[in-house]
Amino acid sequence: MDFRSDNTAGVLPEIMAALAAANQGTQPSYGADAVTARLRKRLADLFEHGVAVFPVGTGSAANAIGLSALTPPWGAIYCHRLAHIELDETNGPELFTGGAKLRLVDGEDARIDPRALEEALRLAPSGGVHNPQPAAVSITQITELGAAYRPDHLAAITDLARRRGLRVHMDGARFANAIAFLGCSPASITWKVGVDVLSLGATKGGAMGAEAIVVFDTSLATELAFRHKRAAQLYSKMRFVSAQLNAFLTDDLWLKAARHANERAAELGRGLAQVPDVKLVAPVEGNMVFAQLGGRITKGLQDDGIIFYDGEGGAKNAARFVCSFRTTPAEVEALIAATRRHAG
Repeated sequence: MDFRSDNTAGVLPEIMAALAAANQGTQPSYGADAVTARLRKRLADLFEHGVAVFPVGTGSAANAIGLSALTPPWGAIYCHRLAHIELDETNGPELFTGGAKLRLVDGEDARIDPRALEEALRLAPSGGVHNPQPAAVSITQITELGAAYRPDHLAAITDLARRRGLRVHMDGARFANAIAFLGCSPASITWKVGVDVLSLGATKGGAMGAEAIVVFDTSLATELAFRHKRAAQLYSKMRFVSAQLNAFLTDDLWLKAARHANERAAELGRGLAQVPDVKLVAPVEGNMVFAQLGGRITKGLQDDGIIFYDGEGGAKNAARFVCSFRTTPAEVEALIAATRRHAG
């Protein structure tokens, strides 16, 4: 059983079928195809807002390119200290922005604390040429500890950003899981609360390799078009990336897959919480469970061939279990039973 990541799960059958369908006939290249045009319309309808859309192959590309349009080389991007752009993207945002600096902010469960952000901005030198200038805030939804931002929490952050003249980016690698958990509309936690650019993830949700930069402030579209091309993400056969995203969003497939993964994680969290020597260290609000395990449990699970990441969650030093659209109730039950057995 593999609980390492939702990236290990493979591809949804509907997306495989969409790729096969896109392989019929010919289409114009570099995003001028009908499949990509349908994606733009679909996303505008989904978000109830005019958008510019730039399909890309990875979440890191979406984050770095999106942030590059919001931040000058002398700018500072404020994010949580456990954010993916800080820990897992090998200075990609710094490279694509031409040198912008990441400023790290604290908050429980890897959510930015608005009070901590306000204090960080209060202390930031403003206007002087000797210091990075506050330029953007990047929010991870859901967070790297599996917690979801509620609309009021997002509004507190974005209102503060607006007062200081900062732009707002959202890393939505697991955006579908957040929507499935919150039960809200995509608009209500993006442009309606002041998000300028969203990195919309699909790969973790069941795509082969497809993400999208969704731009709500369309005044950024021309610049982003050049940055998209310059970053080598304007694929000649763009229809195969767009086909994945179209299928992902059709008939709520993205939400069905996310709900399934979230439900398995919720079952796992409830089960592990009842095992002696196991402590959940973050809320289970998406498809990830973070738990501190006794050493005997960790070794026992590993000896059983159960695969998961140990030592995750920043300073909380927890085991991380991730569920996907393919995780079955039987697998969750087996993991809980094995944990209980090794705790005994």
